Amino acid sequence: EKRHKAYEDFIAVGEDLVANSICTPATLAARGGSNGGLLMGMMYCSRPDLFGAIHCAVPLLDMKRYHTLLAGASWMAEYGDPSTADWDNFLHKYSPYHLIDENIDSYPPMLVTTSTRDDRVHPGHARKMVKKLWDMAEKGGKNWPVYYYENIEGGHGGAADAKQSAFMTALAYDFMWDTLTSSINQNK
Repeated sequence: EKRHKAYEDFIAVGEDLVANSICTPATLAARGGSNGGLLMGMMYCSRPDLFGAIHCAVPLLDMKRYHTLLAGASWMAEYGDPSTADWDNFLHKYSPYHLIDENIDSYPPMLVTTSTRDDRVHPGHARKMVKKLWDMAEKGGKNWPVYYYENIEGGHGGAADAKQSAFMTALAYDFMWDTLTSSINQNK
């Protein structure tokens, strides 16, 4: 019920960074995986104006159906049970898959990464979120740059060994660097 406090706190930190001229929204990136992927999904949907790039890794994004996939049922004590009044009372407020707003013209660039063999958060969360964003953007002629990478090995960490882990980390930081620096170069 009080999960929204984490999202409000994260937003407050981002707003403070901008207010104190440490960065601008165009140069502010956020990155998180698993439950942090849910946080990134929420930042993407709730404050698209605050971030220049988002990396959403092995994310939990569909809070209406999370409990039907892999280990999801074991998290109901933490998140709530979407098959009860929990959905209407609070879960729908932090289900990024259901919060995509077709009226938003521009969402920040987002890289979504997952692993085919993730045994905790089903890769279906990432797959369906990206597909929905691509479809809605195409249909509405929106500027919603969303990139997707699915590692066919690994597990919940997204990589099977150190080499893959290094690749996934480099992929994320390369995406954020290229995205943020291109916005700086466009503003010169």
